[in-house]
Amino acid sequence: MTNEKKQIKLGVFLAGTGHHVASWRHPDAPADASMNLDYFKELAKTAERGKLDMLFLADSLSIDSKSHPNVLTRFEPFTLLAALAQVTSSIGLAATASTTYSEPFHIARQFASLDHISGGRAGWNVVTSSIESTALNFSGEKHLEHHLRYQRAEEFVEVVKGLWDSWEEDAFIRDKETGEFFDQEKMHELNHKGEYFSVRGPLNVARTPQGRPVIIQAGSSGDGKALAAKTAEVIFTAQNHLESAQEFYQSIKQQAAGFGRDPEKIAIMPGIFPVIADTEEEAKAKYQELQDLIIPAVGLQILQNYLGGIDLSAYPLDGPLPELDPEASNAVKSRFKLVQEMAKRDNMTIRELYQYVAGSRGHHIFVGTPEQLAGKMQEWVDHKACDGFNIMPPLLPEGLELFVDKVVPILQERGVFRTEYEGATLRGHFGLEQPANRYSKK
Repeated sequence: MTNEKKQIKLGVFLAGTGHHVASWRHPDAPADASMNLDYFKELAKTAERGKLDMLFLADSLSIDSKSHPNVLTRFEPFTLLAALAQVTSSIGLAATASTTYSEPFHIARQFASLDHISGGRAGWNVVTSSIESTALNFSGEKHLEHHLRYQRAEEFVEVVKGLWDSWEEDAFIRDKETGEFFDQEKMHELNHKGEYFSVRGPLNVARTPQGRPVIIQAGSSGDGKALAAKTAEVIFTAQNHLESAQEFYQSIKQQAAGFGRDPEKIAIMPGIFPVIADTEEEAKAKYQELQDLIIPAVGLQILQNYLGGIDLSAYPLDGPLPELDPEASNAVKSRFKLVQEMAKRDNMTIRELYQYVAGSRGHHIFVGTPEQLAGKMQEWVDHKACDGFNIMPPLLPEGLELFVDKVVPILQERGVFRTEYEGATLRGHFGLEQPANRYSKK
């Protein structure tokens, strides 16, 4: 029996001027944040100063005139993370890459390269792409159906993992005297032939410092949860209440055990949108200041996007959300259901709903003091609602600086968060073992 307190895992989701849809309008927001490398370098250094487990970059492959300002123009994640690897030494570097509009060889090569460049700090957030119009940027007419996207994703991940095993750890001899550069018996072709992919291999990148990058997954639909339980080592999710978070947590852990995996080796990290100040009143005023910057038409459009593009213009803004069928949509079903359930449970009008969703994109909004936030985070972890959190600051850089300077020290004092990095890899931060190469002789 141990009295050791469970350690909270912490990531930060970096997004331009911040996660609030109107953050770009705030006077303290840098106008060019999404395309400012020096700005991102400072954010990364701040996150590492806070000893956070990782920083995370999302991505999308389709935009239009109604897209969130943070995504209208932004860096390609691999390029940015390679640059951030040069100004950090310990924090994990994770990014989204689509299994629907990529090839396994490309993704395996890119993440393996990032893992080498960063010294073993890379993580891949596996997504299937939810935006219908993405197909139009990849010589297609129609977005692959939800269930088929996840079938493809499952095979995609297995191919990538296979390619990461192309070279055993000691394959490269590089003996200048004998002229032997590598041991041919330790180079392996994958020769995969499946329903979606045919990939020979081997990968032209050596075995990575972590063995393979950490695999992250963010889907919470039935298909998404199954993929996460089978393959993910870190799971991002959107949960707004302790009870629903506990249900999700238990469901994923049970499914993972059913697939023969150790549930303790999977970290579940809901997004949290923290508005913090020295007093509750100041925090509420800060939140309202951001909410007042939301343009109604923009907020309504964001809500409609979460509901699969359903047009709500015929319904009164101060009336209830109409009955909608999430199964009729090809969008992110988990987020559709989350919004729908929130509207019913809290008796929210369409206006209240779009203000909430537009601000945090459906993630848990916290408004209060650093002590209250630390207490809530510890409560969720202690009550098996999650293993940690993906911090989504509403306004950057202020939100990250406040979290690092005000909340992290409280968690450290309580003995639930590290005071120093103990390892140099992302796997080390999450307590994950380095996976054995499938071809290595026991």
